[in-house]
Amino acid sequence: KLILLDSLLQEIEMSTLRQFTCDDLFRFNGINLDPLTEMYGLSFYLQYMARWPEYFMVAESPSGDLMGYIMGKSEGQTDDWHGHVTAVTVGPEHRRLGLANQLMEGLEEVSDSKNCYFVDLFVRVSNSIAISFYRKLGYTVYRTVLQYYSGDQDEDAYDMRKALTMDVNKRSVVPLDNPVHMEELDY
Repeated sequence: KLILLDSLLQEIEMSTLRQFTCDDLFRFNGINLDPLTEMYGLSFYLQYMARWPEYFMVAESPSGDLMGYIMGKSEGQTDDWHGHVTAVTVGPEHRRLGLANQLMEGLEEVSDSKNCYFVDLFVRVSNSIAISFYRKLGYTVYRTVLQYYSGDQDEDAYDMRKALTMDVNKRSVVPLDNPVHMEELDY
């Protein structure tokens, strides 16, 4: 087990974070097999690649295998200008090795370079593993969005945020007292 773990850690250390390309659309299905990973149509991925290419990154192993990816965007206006994590996921065999941290840090750096005030993301209230992960990265629950996820049983989401350099007073992360509905979201 130690040899396998050491091998995986070396692979993570030697992995490359790079911009997602059209070719990757044919190679990333294995990463998306997690039931908590949101799946989108091809046009959705292409839209992100065209509009926010700097926010769409993939982690690639030295052997050329895709290990994980993150996609996001920047949106809002004035002090609501922020980076948004649309999806972040890592293949099951590459989890718990720090790869998701690297992907999140990359998106945060892009957002900081664009003078965003914060980064936000939505996560299912039942996804305690992801919530714990985001908390360790410095994200806090800003608000609850009622019935954000639809399906057999609708589920609420937490809007989690992390203040960036532009938000000196950390106003963007002061939690709201009451939950909101999706139609009340500004962005």
